[in-house]
Amino acid sequence: MVPLDSVYQLQTGREIRLMALGLAANGAAFVIGRGQSGLTEAQIARLDPQTINAFDRGATRNWSPKAARLSDLTLLGTVGVVGLTGLPTLRQKKWFTVPLLYAQTMLLTLGAVDIVKEVSLRNRPFVYHTAAPLSEKMDVDARRAFFSGHAATSFASAVFASTVFGHYFPVSKLKPVVWVGSLGLATTTALLRYEAGKHFPTDLVVGAAVGSAVGWLVPRLHRPRARNKAYSACVTPWTNGLANGIYVQVALP
Repeated sequence: MVPLDSVYQLQTGREIRLMALGLAANGAAFVIGRGQSGLTEAQIARLDPQTINAFDRGATRNWSPKAARLSDLTLLGTVGVVGLTGLPTLRQKKWFTVPLLYAQTMLLTLGAVDIVKEVSLRNRPFVYHTAAPLSEKMDVDARRAFFSGHAATSFASAVFASTVFGHYFPVSKLKPVVWVGSLGLATTTALLRYEAGKHFPTDLVVGAAVGSAVGWLVPRLHRPRARNKAYSACVTPWTNGLANGIYVQVALP
């Protein structure tokens, strides 16, 4: 199975801008985070699960360090899928294309995650659980629930890997396998974060949505545009004797 050539088109200015945007977002999150502090024991004692919306409230009953450790492994699994799907492209002249695009994807995803975490300061579900250690509840990371970095990163990796594989191997029968396998790992990661008491369902849903969007958008931005083709539109009036209207047809390149 040989990957197609010229699947992606690199432009120096665009690549620099994307990398700079990702680095700037991560840098801004780091600066904001330096001024944050964890909850005090008194603040924790006043927390009431009933103040959480009904959709998310069930997560406050979860606490599992084992599930948290497993979620790290499944997250690494989605990163591994990216490596496996991109491995054949390393034999090409521009072997650095897929690694560069994945680096952009991760920088943009993590930058978005960290900035929102530092600004929102949402308590993690386990903070409401009586079995969770007080030391962990008082850690500043316990206030970084929204939105899930594990979900965002795993779904970004899964969608990126599947999209890239489809672009390089458009007729491969393995495309459904890559999609199902990678998204299955990403979904497992999200579910484990819920069981661990690390995230509310809304944290996971938003994380999955943001990660998927970035994982699809970065490869799509690098697809070469068809030459001698442009966007076109055709507007035609119509009537059937009883009503009048306009028919619009748009052709995309």
